This record gives sequence, C-alpha cells and structure tokens, in this order.
Amino acid sequence: MKKNVKIINESGLHARPAAVFVKSASQFKSDINIELNGSIFNAKSIMNILSLGAKKGDEITIVADGPDEKEAIDCLVNLIESKFGEE
Repeated sequence: MKKNVKIINESGLHARPAAVFVKSASQFKSDINIELNGSIFNAKSIMNILSLGAKKGDEITIVADGPDEKEAIDCLVNLIESKFGEE
C-alpha cells in the first residue's frame, strides 16, 4: 500500500519532525519506506530520514507492507498533514 503526501511544515523532515516521524513509524509491524526522487529510505531509521533531506513542498510517497499497513500510512500521513504538531 502506498500514498503520496506533500511536506507542508517549514522545516521539512529535519531534526524534531524526523524524530517524531521515526517514533511513529516504529510503532507498526509493517515495513515502511519513503520514496523521494527515485530513492527509497527506511522510515524507521532516523539516519535514513535525515539523509532523505525532504523540504517543505516536496512530495514523498509512503510505502507500507505488512499486517497494519493501512493504519501505518493513515497515521504517518496525518502526522505530516498536521505539520508534526508544530503549529
């Protein structure tokens, strides 16, 4: 299962938002990855998310595969759309 979502918070997926994203992704049993510009990054790895370098306005694809893939994608899309609770 996959879903596209646009990064809308000012700082993108850096530092605190990346840590919040990884913590949320790690709660799920499914394998979760992020695709950006043809590259694939493990959504449960803080180093992978930081190396992703997603900025405001970038559209990423969240890909989940496993028993709770729908819940994982819904949770992570909501997290991004809520600007990680920043505002």
